[in-house]
Amino acid sequence: MTYKNHLPNVLTLLNLLSGTIAAIFAVEGELILAAYFVFLGIFFDFFDGFAARLLKVQGELGKQLDSLADVVTSGVVPGIVMFQLLKTKNSLEIFNTEIISWKTSEVELLPYVGLLITLAAAYRLAKFNIDERQTTSFIGLPTPAAALVVLSLPLILTYSSLEFAVNLIENKWFLIVLTFLLSFLMNAEIPLFSLKFKDYTWKSNKVKYVFIGFTAVLCVFFQFVAIPMVILLYVLMAVLFKDATN
Repeated sequence: MTYKNHLPNVLTLLNLLSGTIAAIFAVEGELILAAYFVFLGIFFDFFDGFAARLLKVQGELGKQLDSLADVVTSGVVPGIVMFQLLKTKNSLEIFNTEIISWKTSEVELLPYVGLLITLAAAYRLAKFNIDERQTTSFIGLPTPAAALVVLSLPLILTYSSLEFAVNLIENKWFLIVLTFLLSFLMNAEIPLFSLKFKDYTWKSNKVKYVFIGFTAVLCVFFQFVAIPMVILLYVLMAVLFKDATN
């Protein structure tokens, strides 16, 4: 066994390390640092699979290890970040009624709704490992894509000058709806294209090239706000151009 057999797994472990560090920062309320380490983990997650295919060392160990790392980086951390975002915003008046109380003693229960993202991500990754349909494409939103949406939120709050986007994120109703939406999309039976290329011809990859082009434009003009916009574009293009991506 040569070094090349270990390289993809080393990259996967770097993904796990990045996610673990991000989890520590998220628990401490350092959401910006958590976001950057999740982005780093997703970078390693992309290249571990790329390295395995390039070196032709794909195996069951790497597959299982990859999902275990993703549970942390793209599951646990986004759940904690959503918990923190829900915790720091003003309480929803409708949940503080005599019939429904989301606050017991000094413990506010509403933020725990954010952990639904963690559960949905773990379930999605477990299904992915046994689903033979997802070799060249995805069924449901990949967990890194969902993680990017969640981790973009504190970055938008901190750096964006778009008042509409900031006000939206500061609304707990929006955060709750987003939590349920992402959890649903990760496990929905929706075929989505991957960015793996069998070849680089325009005919075979035109939807992917158009998507990459729009992504670049959105990132230039909208910075961090572009991240959720890109994920939305990804889902819409996959649904609208389903036949072209098969």
